[in-house]
Amino acid sequence: MGKRILLIEDEANILEAIGFLLSREGWEVQGHGKGESALAEIARVSPDIVVLDVMLPGRSGLEILRDLRADPATRDLPVLMLTAKGQAKDREQAMALGANAFLTKPFSNAELVSIVGTLTDAPAAARSGGGA
Repeated sequence: MGKRILLIEDEANILEAIGFLLSREGWEVQGHGKGESALAEIARVSPDIVVLDVMLPGRSGLEILRDLRADPATRDLPVLMLTAKGQAKDREQAMALGANAFLTKPFSNAELVSIVGTLTDAPAAARSGGGA
């Protein structure tokens, strides 16, 4: 089985589409749709990578990312941020908080697969501060 991905996305159709795409590429994908319980789900699943939507009910993806980077147990966990907001300041904020990569919706399937592949294959030292 491939690497374990936790996809935190509140829109069911996007969750299903991304989950299908990544599982077809050999990754084990689990989904979660609530910001307020995302950290507990990350701890429970122990994923190899988190694909994290910025706008979530209960808690933003940026707040979740900040907490992940503050915790030694998840500090080096690769995080790909997804957002429908494509402004440069959103990307800059996510990268400043420690995102490894950032994708704006809509994005190409090939781009998503490529970034996830890069983040799951790279050693932790190479992922730190990187980004697409």
